Amino acid sequence: MPAPLTPWPRLVHNASQMRKDRADDCSSDSLREVMATNVIAVNSLNQRLLPHLPRTSSVLYVGSTLAEKAVPGAFSYVVSKHAQLGMMRATCQDLMGRGIHTAMICPGFTATEMLRTHLGNDPDVEAAVAAMNSFNRLIAPEEIAELICWAHHHPVINGAVLHANLGQKES
Repeated sequence: MPAPLTPWPRLVHNASQMRKDRADDCSSDSLREVMATNVIAVNSLNQRLLPHLPRTSSVLYVGSTLAEKAVPGAFSYVVSKHAQLGMMRATCQDLMGRGIHTAMICPGFTATEMLRTHLGNDPDVEAAVAAMNSFNRLIAPEEIAELICWAHHHPVINGAVLHANLGQKES
C-alpha cells in the first residue's frame, strides 16, 4: 500500500547550469563553474541539511537523461550530471538505516527556458527534439513536478533512477 501523502521533509536538488561546450573547448574554469552549481552546491546543501532531516524524509536529485549517456555539445553538463548520479547513489548508501530515501529523476527534453536557450530558441529545432520520443512532444514541467512529489512519498524506490523521458529514442 502506498504511503499516505504527508508533509514529510524533502530536499530536492534542482538547480543546474547547461552550457554549449565540448571536450576539446571547455576550459577548466568553465567546467569548474558548472560543477560548482551542479555538484558542489548540492554537496554543500547536503552537508548543512542532512543532519536535520528526520526519518521519512527524502533527498531527490533532478538529473537528466544525460546522467547516463552523452551527446555532443554539452560536455560540462554531461560530466556534472554523471557526478550527480554518483552522488545520489553514494548518499543512498551513506544514509542506510536512517529512514531517509534518495532517488534521481531524469527528465528527457522538458519545455523549460534552459532547454529553449540551449536550442537557440529555434522552433524548428524544438520540433525536431520533440520528435525524439514516442509522444512527439516536449515534457511539461508539471509532469516532472508530479513525479518528484510521487518519488518523495514512495521510499520503495530508494536509490533508484527514474527515467521521465516519454520513451526517448536511444540514439
